[in-house]
Amino acid sequence: MQLVTSDCHHGLRDAIAAVLPGASWQRCRAHYARNLATKVAKSAQPWVSTLVRTISGQPGAASVRAQHHQVVTALEAKFPVAAAHLDDARDDVLAFTAFPREIWRQVWSSNPQERLSKEIRRRTDVAGIFPSRDAIIRLVGAVLSEQNDEWTEARRYMGPEILAACKKGRNTTETNENGVTAEAIGA
Repeated sequence: MQLVTSDCHHGLRDAIAAVLPGASWQRCRAHYARNLATKVAKSAQPWVSTLVRTISGQPGAASVRAQHHQVVTALEAKFPVAAAHLDDARDDVLAFTAFPREIWRQVWSSNPQERLSKEIRRRTDVAGIFPSRDAIIRLVGAVLSEQNDEWTEARRYMGPEILAACKKGRNTTETNENGVTAEAIGA
């Protein structure tokens, strides 16, 4: 396991560190945006949210980090608490940039996992009472199997070629003798 995406619950973070040593942790972008919005007045929340969304809309890891810095700078004048909060969360919310650009959408948020959990709850609520533990395991297993088929076949959530690139290595940023940076997937 190279990356785990979740909200910032301390128990979850501790469990991830204990069970998956060496895995990077990505703070869910959607959860973080909601947390950051609480640091500004309600009237400013749409502007701050729009500004923060520009961070992940960049084409490469170096530009994502540069945009993060610009957003922190833009917030400092009007909302210093929000700026400090965003600056402190930099490594947590930008961990996705260490991976190939092609999978950023899949890993920067925990929304896909939350949708899956919601579908499992919906299906188990319909069934109501289960006659045995095996019955619930079969139902949940069937839901997970359907989702796996959907992600691998229909939507190509993460194709084999992207997963192979992730296995080879994470993104690396190199600077040549002219000071120009280039991002590549390391071997």
